[in-house]
Amino acid sequence: MNLNDPKELASLLEAWLLALGRPLSLERLGELFEEGERPEPAQIREALEVLRQSCEGRAFELKEVASGYRLQVREKFAPWVGRLWEERPQRYSRAMLETLALIAYRQPITRGEIEDIRGVAVNSQIIKTLQERDWIRVVGYRDVPGRPAMLATTKAFLDYFNLKSLEELPPLAALRELEPEPMLALDDDLPVPPGLQARVDAEQGEELPAEPREETSFRSLLVELDQMEQGLKTDFSDLPSSADDTEEAQGETLDSGESLH
Repeated sequence: MNLNDPKELASLLEAWLLALGRPLSLERLGELFEEGERPEPAQIREALEVLRQSCEGRAFELKEVASGYRLQVREKFAPWVGRLWEERPQRYSRAMLETLALIAYRQPITRGEIEDIRGVAVNSQIIKTLQERDWIRVVGYRDVPGRPAMLATTKAFLDYFNLKSLEELPPLAALRELEPEPMLALDDDLPVPPGLQARVDAEQGEELPAEPREETSFRSLLVELDQMEQGLKTDFSDLPSSADDTEEAQGETLDSGESLH
């Protein structure tokens, strides 16, 4: 095989990505070559571009996400491809998705800050489930009494939602145009008693291992978060670098390669 030929190199990269079934970073792709035959990073990037172009008009595409490059089914085919599996897709409660959305858009954020925004206690099972799915992690501790843990999203979260970085999260203001808020029924605008809401959240937390009763879309929750935009965090550069290093070290063992498609 002539590895200096971008087309032949692209075919080899395609074989690796198909065989592994999860993202591979540019560095990891380079490590798969023997020392004497290893192409330059620029050559690998050129071959990846050749592979991307070769996927045009096909049912799958080359996508770069946080953990690297992967081959995946195009989004428009997702409803049909889902019929291959008999089990129903996992659903999440509104409380869990609200918590995840707040962490994604206001990270790093503490559990107490999430509770202040939502107005109800965050069930411990929600945080545990998000950590077990490797969607969130502890990145440090707030320098206040009690030193509460600060939560942030992971590369696995970005991979799952088909994102390369946090900068690709859609602006909250733009989401309102994509999915307008539904019209309220006559009694929908009545406030829910805090005690009742806390009880509902607690009951949902106990049922998390099973299928939650209430289902909602991640996007619609982000639309509602648009109303919380006052003081919204947009600069994520203050995330501790050590957390990124830890995530990188754990990436090979924790990455599930799961995608939305």
